[in-house]
Amino acid sequence: MPREAAEAARASAAFTVEAVGEREKVTDHDVAAFVDVVADSVGEHGRWVHYGLTSSDVLDTALALQLRQAGEIVLASARAYRDALVGRALEHRDTLCVGRTHGVHAEPTSFGLRLAGFAFEADRNLARLDNAFEQLAFGKLSGAVGTYASVPPAVEARVMERLGLKREDVATQVVPRDRHSVLTSRIAIAGGGLERFATEVRNLQRTEVPEVEEPFASGQQKGSSAMPHKRNPIRSERIVGLARVLRGYAQAGLENIALWHERDISHSGAERVILPDATIALDYMQDLAAKVAAEMTVRVDRMRENLDLTHGALFSQRALTALVETGMGRDEAYRVVQESAQRAWDTGTNLRDLLAEAAPGLDLDAVFDYDAYLRHLPQLFERLEALRG
Repeated sequence: MPREAAEAARASAAFTVEAVGEREKVTDHDVAAFVDVVADSVGEHGRWVHYGLTSSDVLDTALALQLRQAGEIVLASARAYRDALVGRALEHRDTLCVGRTHGVHAEPTSFGLRLAGFAFEADRNLARLDNAFEQLAFGKLSGAVGTYASVPPAVEARVMERLGLKREDVATQVVPRDRHSVLTSRIAIAGGGLERFATEVRNLQRTEVPEVEEPFASGQQKGSSAMPHKRNPIRSERIVGLARVLRGYAQAGLENIALWHERDISHSGAERVILPDATIALDYMQDLAAKVAAEMTVRVDRMRENLDLTHGALFSQRALTALVETGMGRDEAYRVVQESAQRAWDTGTNLRDLLAEAAPGLDLDAVFDYDAYLRHLPQLFERLEALRG
């Protein structure tokens, strides 16, 4: 295009949303309406506006820029969530609590170790999201079916360099949608990690358990319109609900990959919903989860009380291995401990007392030792410390 046309466009190109809206009533095409309004504002040289381009050259390249900006926000809240978990995990590295499998008491663990697992998951999601946004930093100016028939590759290369984007190696009329599906899928995975943490908080806040409680503004916040005593895990429940929405968006993102020939527009309407909504929702969920992690009340005394609910039965594996070490066959040792542990649980008799009868000579001080469950944790927390880098 002539240099004077470019200078005129830069100097006078303008539009209003209202004017574009009116024009779209005629064109029934949003980009064409925008181009018409901008071209009119330039005057004689307006015929050069959008010269040689197709709508997706503009839209997909602009979308890459929008997602890059969205990524900066989403990654910041993902980092804040991870860091909140790391801080609380280190605070409670030696806080004993009961581990649960199948929802049933298993063996003692550290509450800090439990949080450390969530922290490492959050770090993995941070890395996955970072990569997903990075592989979306691609644009195209290769024309109607990607052949550069109207605009040479050199123009695309110059524009992408100015925008800080990479050029799509081979595009059709659009940037391939597998790139976008990576983002929506990883957003859903990150949402699943947030849901896992939120579900843990919800379970630990149950009245029968209460080891953890979401932050609650005493004297201001209301848990229920009908029952003034209620303090509900509303933030965690909100996270769980929104994680379901993110999984739906991931499904739509995957279905957007397969377009007809060089393109159709079946992906377009879905993307206008799922891409802004998914990034906004994930950022919101990460903010909620960071607040829960940083400000939740951890009831250490209750955790210790809950360790005694099975009357020592959770030491059963240590008793089993101790009997094996004395020379007893494993199956026989298992039966001895199983019978005693179930009696302890069912009758409220301490397992230590029952084993003193069932397996005299066993070093019960060594068996019933909470410190054994914390012995190797320093190595694990060294790994966690590295996340704070």
